[in-house]
Amino acid sequence: MKSIRVIQYGLGPIGCNTARAIMEKKGLELVGAIDIAPDKAGKDLGEVLGLSDKLKIPVSADAAQLFRKTKAHVVAHTTQSSFKVVYGQLETAAIAGLCVVSSTEELLVPSLRNPELASKLDRLARKQGVAMLGTGVNPGFVMDTLALVLTGVCTKVRGIKITRRVDASTRRMPLQRKVGAGMTAAEFRKLVRQGKLGHVGLLESMYLVAAGLGWEITRHQEKIEPVLAEATQTTAYFTVQPGDVCGIKHTCSGISHGRKVLDLDLQMYLGAPEPQDSVEIDGEPPIKMIIHGGVAGDIATVASLVNAIPLILNVSPGLKTMLDMPILRAFQAV
Repeated sequence: MKSIRVIQYGLGPIGCNTARAIMEKKGLELVGAIDIAPDKAGKDLGEVLGLSDKLKIPVSADAAQLFRKTKAHVVAHTTQSSFKVVYGQLETAAIAGLCVVSSTEELLVPSLRNPELASKLDRLARKQGVAMLGTGVNPGFVMDTLALVLTGVCTKVRGIKITRRVDASTRRMPLQRKVGAGMTAAEFRKLVRQGKLGHVGLLESMYLVAAGLGWEITRHQEKIEPVLAEATQTTAYFTVQPGDVCGIKHTCSGISHGRKVLDLDLQMYLGAPEPQDSVEIDGEPPIKMIIHGGVAGDIATVASLVNAIPLILNVSPGLKTMLDMPILRAFQAV
């Protein structure tokens, strides 16, 4: 295949950066774009991306129509977090015979929350001969796949602790909003009770690691707490007063037959000191890995999607997880 023809589905901050990255990669060709937002649909993609030149790729609001009239191989999908919400988008791509790499967080382990939909989409993908994958930086790499790769040099693994601490002031506006920046503690806890706040994908990360190691999680514990600002915090998008929410601490633990085997600790708040990603493996040999500064989430999410594009064409059809994929790596690296 001389080039892989890609359609970008979703043109939010991550989607736009993914489209730009696709255009820069030798071997990939951006041939279409989809977004239903009135300020994007119908415009030239170059204008939406803020480029000086037009790309002669109109942004379509009709995915099914674009899929029919545009010859493509893969859809880079970056719309929403809920598998249930995006199911129709993925189904339309599968019917059109297109493979998909998606940033939808729940798609990392789609059977966890929506087993019937996952089974339905898997059957459709197999019938149509296409593969579909949910990936990204978190979930998709730093709190799941990376830990699994590190266990590859252990003869025994008794437990794993994974910690990610992110200075959310360096991240895009939607993420700052997702971690509750600027809310009161009462507003934060109300949204948590309603299931509207929390890092989507943390449970998926834990269950992916467990599945990869053959551990049965018989019970899990999850806690979502606000991090309150001790001083005024100002970003490009928010000003947070002392005592208000500047971010989130989201933790979960996995218990297997009475023994805790997994601890995941995600801290994302404005001004978080010494950002880092760490994996501690209680095993033989024991391993402790720290990435000082942490993995830059917005860039890494785009990279995960783009680097998965060539791989998705070479796996068997069906709904895939990162456990089914070859080792993700940069291609055409310079």
